[in-house]
Amino acid sequence: MKKENSIEFKVYGRRALFSDPINRIGGEKFSYSIPTYQALKGIAESIYWKPTFVWVIDKVRVMKPIQTESVGIRPIEYGGGNTLSYYTYLRNVEYHVKAHFEWNENRSNLQEDRNENKHFFIAKRMLERGGRRDVFLGTRECQAYAEPCEFDEGKGAYDELEEWAMGPMFHGMTYPDDAVREEEKEMMTARFWNPVLKKGVVEFIRPEYCKIRRELRSMMGKQFGSGNFSGLEEFHALFEKEGVK
Repeated sequence: MKKENSIEFKVYGRRALFSDPINRIGGEKFSYSIPTYQALKGIAESIYWKPTFVWVIDKVRVMKPIQTESVGIRPIEYGGGNTLSYYTYLRNVEYHVKAHFEWNENRSNLQEDRNENKHFFIAKRMLERGGRRDVFLGTRECQAYAEPCEFDEGKGAYDELEEWAMGPMFHGMTYPDDAVREEEKEMMTARFWNPVLKKGVVEFIRPEYCKIRRELRSMMGKQFGSGNFSGLEEFHALFEKEGVK
């Protein structure tokens, strides 16, 4: 069922790296076969974001065949020395994404900014312009492009595939700013789930429904000041306080 404040967009690029945190221990990075919820949420936030609302990713459609390539990388060694790591990327990717926004109930001080039409039409305009910020597919070196589309348009690489269980997978991080569960509103929590690709589409469960969760550390939500979020005015006040012109 399509929500009134839903957006549908296409995101594509030469490479993607939706890395499994487990594979980062030795300095190597290996991409999942499909985007994580967290990565797609980040893309939606790059298109348009305000602390007034939270993006919820409904589903993603895989449009091109899943292909990988390994690349030798020399990561920065801040302690000196020279090392070589291998990063395994997804190659030549394209996804169709459907998402909608919901009010952030943790930001009761922003209730006056809860104008659904305003935010929806701004999001649509920003999407037509490719987003407010740079778009990445998992990591910064994987630059991408976003543009409006119809979720069901075109032929996807796995439209005829009945079902493909992707196995255990990282879903995303829950931060205090957008936590729904009361016990997680002062914690940073990692979420995991078991996605299934059906007819080329993965339907995401909501973050609060992930059964596999792990609390990582205590954390407090970001503070934007009292009243409505005022953007640059707050930064100017902070600079003046610190003596920066």
